[in-house]
Amino acid sequence: MGELVADKHVRCSLLSLLHCLFLFLLFLVVFCCVGALAITGSLHHVDKDLLGWWLCVRQVKSGGLNGRPEKLPDVCYSWWVLSSLIMIDRVHWINKAKLVKFILDCQDLENGGISDRPDDDIEIYHTYFGVAGLSLLEYRGVKAIDPAYALLVDVINRIILNK
Repeated sequence: MGELVADKHVRCSLLSLLHCLFLFLLFLVVFCCVGALAITGSLHHVDKDLLGWWLCVRQVKSGGLNGRPEKLPDVCYSWWVLSSLIMIDRVHWINKAKLVKFILDCQDLENGGISDRPDDDIEIYHTYFGVAGLSLLEYRGVKAIDPAYALLVDVINRIILNK
């Protein structure tokens, strides 16, 4: 019987973790950059068609969005991708009805909550981003969330815009 080479497993796990963190940060950076440009009225500096294409090719056959080619869709990208698409006026480039269905299919109808994909365990991270994605998709009964500030539009109007 061979030996367990724990150091290699740890190194492999660390590389996998760093890779996942990099991809998460990539979409976080896109969201933050596009949001900052939107808030400052500087979106004219962005090639909206090129960025829109890059974001839209994240939609897969199931209607969900993934973080990179050949990967499974994940509910959280319904926020990270959609918010940027809305800010650059390219949200009409994706199939919104299929994305709504994907998010709804990730619900736990018995206990509540939303998971990363259908039939996985629910948790707060994906529940938040699933509801936020439904808001951006103007799903009935879900209050509007501002795509740049990630806050309810009512809150933005009251606190930031003094309306």
